[in-house]
Amino acid sequence: MALAMAEGTFIVSSESDSSGEHTGGEEGEGAPLAIDGLSAAQREVLERCLHTLTHAKNDSHTLAALLLITRLCPAGQLDSATLRRIFEAVGLSLPARLLVTAVRGSDASGLPPEELLSLGTALLAALSTDPDMAAHPQLLTTIPLLLGLLADGPKWSPQKQAQHQARQGMEPDQPSQAEDEQSSQSTNTTKEPVQDTAGFKAPSQDATSPTGSEEGTAENEAPTSHSTVKLDEALATDCYQVLITVCALPRGPDQLLARGAVPALCRALGQKQTLSHEKGLPLLGALLSGKTKERAWSKHPAELLSLLARVSQDFCQATGLTQLDMCALVPQFLPSPGGTPKDTDLTPTMVSLWAALRPMLQAKLTPGQLGPVLVLSACLLDLCGWEPVGPPKFCCLLVNRACVEVRMGLEEPPDTELSPQLQQTLTACYRVMEAAMEQACSSQGVAQQSDTQPQTAITGLSLQQSRQVLLVLEEAFSAVIYHLQQVDPSRYGDPFIFVTFRSLCAWLAEETSCLKEEVTALLPFLMGYARSHMQGESQDQGLSNWMSEMSVGDCSQGGAWTGKDAVRYLLPALCHLSAEDAPRKVLLTLDTPGLLVTFLTQGWGDLRGKGGAALARDPSMETACSALLNFAVTEPERVRKDPCFRSLESLLSEALPVLLHKPRLLVLAANLCTLGLMIGRLKPAPKAPVEASQRRFFSAALRFLRGALDSSSGPGPVRVSPAWEEWWEEAGELWRLGLQALGGCVKAQPWIITLVREEGWLNHTLAMLGSCSTLPDPHTQGALEEALCAVALQCPSCRQEISVLLKSSAKGALGSMGSLRKSLTTN
Repeated sequence: MALAMAEGTFIVSSESDSSGEHTGGEEGEGAPLAIDGLSAAQREVLERCLHTLTHAKNDSHTLAALLLITRLCPAGQLDSATLRRIFEAVGLSLPARLLVTAVRGSDASGLPPEELLSLGTALLAALSTDPDMAAHPQLLTTIPLLLGLLADGPKWSPQKQAQHQARQGMEPDQPSQAEDEQSSQSTNTTKEPVQDTAGFKAPSQDATSPTGSEEGTAENEAPTSHSTVKLDEALATDCYQVLITVCALPRGPDQLLARGAVPALCRALGQKQTLSHEKGLPLLGALLSGKTKERAWSKHPAELLSLLARVSQDFCQATGLTQLDMCALVPQFLPSPGGTPKDTDLTPTMVSLWAALRPMLQAKLTPGQLGPVLVLSACLLDLCGWEPVGPPKFCCLLVNRACVEVRMGLEEPPDTELSPQLQQTLTACYRVMEAAMEQACSSQGVAQQSDTQPQTAITGLSLQQSRQVLLVLEEAFSAVIYHLQQVDPSRYGDPFIFVTFRSLCAWLAEETSCLKEEVTALLPFLMGYARSHMQGESQDQGLSNWMSEMSVGDCSQGGAWTGKDAVRYLLPALCHLSAEDAPRKVLLTLDTPGLLVTFLTQGWGDLRGKGGAALARDPSMETACSALLNFAVTEPERVRKDPCFRSLESLLSEALPVLLHKPRLLVLAANLCTLGLMIGRLKPAPKAPVEASQRRFFSAALRFLRGALDSSSGPGPVRVSPAWEEWWEEAGELWRLGLQALGGCVKAQPWIITLVREEGWLNHTLAMLGSCSTLPDPHTQGALEEALCAVALQCPSCRQEISVLLKSSAKGALGSMGSLRKSLTTN
């Protein structure tokens, strides 16, 4: 009967002949079927239907064959070969036309609109089970239409809606069974729709166009005056099946985001559409958990803020095990740290979430229950810091629970394999510990802050509480060190080892007075791990995806996570450790200077590669310079003999002249200048003609040094040059150290005196000192005086110039330089 009805009456469009869609022909007609659960007779009927399908002359014949196939065998029982034959015979424009005809409510079709919708979505769902078909451009063009159905239902006229309700056996305006069941569910479970909020105000849409262009996205379509009809559950299931399958593709989230999935699914939730909570919410979570999170928040902030408010409200209202289960859901809907929409205050939401979390963290939970609670806590800390967390006592409790979990998780026998769930819990604990470090160390006086506490501070943390926090942190990092000591080089590519290494480096950047012997013993691993990643020996292609699965936000350096960042994390610790005798001796045996020079070389190559783009500061390059400076100051023999320092000199001679014209990189230039001068003072005078690279570096260094102070400031106090003023707090000390090193270079390499005169450094300095009354501070005066004394000692002409000016400016800044006056008198 279905066959006769379809053959006699069904017309999808004015062009019934769709022979162009039927490309299957005889090819593949006899392909063997591998379909479980069908009898021989059923297989024979299925084969006949496929034969009819591949030879159909118009849409009516195609539809008849499809109706029989869908009644004979569910899509889940069809193998990929059979699905491919159906796809080749039918194409994807037919199901799209079925949906368009249905939602328009056209009378040209002899079938009810709901049957057209059911068949069209069922066919799309069946075809999408094959990944190749799911990625087909024709299927992707149906996404806006499916989203429109899920968000607003088919927009039939009141007459068509009444006909639909009559066929369903309902009175007009009577809710459907699915709608009635959904609305009657309790709001305290995770599988039910939640209360509507005023935030879901995305414009209505007419999802009748299957186009995949931006103009045809579900969010941009014009609203209509048709009444909304809720989808039945089977139809909604098919729609979600297509979207979920597409989302699982490598570029699936991008495809859904570009076609308006976020506002459409948010609107479906707001209108409590069929399966919107059971399937739409997890689909939104998947879209917001990966690489598309930031773009989604940037594109649809209003919808996602309302969604976050809805999810947070559900979480706060839930109780018992339901609330514990929801801990794994909430992080998906949080914005990335630093990605909160402008003019948005998340504090009320954060305060309410922490209020719900506090009883959980204070309760006795199993490890499986505590893990998601700690993950959510870490995500909230990443987003808004300590301010909304609660009283200091609770903050200490949170840190303590995280530290205990780390100790219990890592102090296992070396061969113990950590489960993915435990790895996620420990990764969250690391973030809680990192968030606690700065404030606890600050309260101890290790890293003193200004009177105004930062936003992330634990307000009201007492000295005793900070000591307790530091103690539990020390115990936890002792377990971290123990765990890393067991790591074999074959595991260097393990993402969990990366986050464990990163967490320890964060601790060492703040606190180096604890666990000195243990840290020194671990240096071979730390250096080997960092070198392996920097040289590309350890594969880390899955690191970004793993971090996303662990609910870790984007890399602090920007972009995707990469193992090459391992050296960056270790640099602050190297800067501290290279200043201490015992660790420095170990670092020298591990060729740490060579690693640092390689890092600087790669970093400079990256900067040069950006060309004319706006260059941003790279603090890690500055920190690497600081560590090398420690070696230059404390290990002069190593500097003279190690070939890596020769390579460093070549790099400095190339980089510094370029950086003179990059004002935003002035601090890096100050580091490179000072580092080169500190190395130069250790070099003997060249016997052969001076190399061009050396002349280039020292010329650039003298030009750089003379630009710090403003010589045109008049007879009053000398001012810092406008170009240096912004960076003076960081660059000033380096400038003073560079002047002292310049004096050493002049003594060691007298040829530099010629450059001192040629580059105008001496004339500029004497003119400034002769016209000003005072210098910015005593340290600046001392550095200038030391450099001038060295110049006067090595050059009689320079000494004469200084003496003449000193006699004529006895009361100025120059006249107050007693050491300079004494050196002139002595000589």
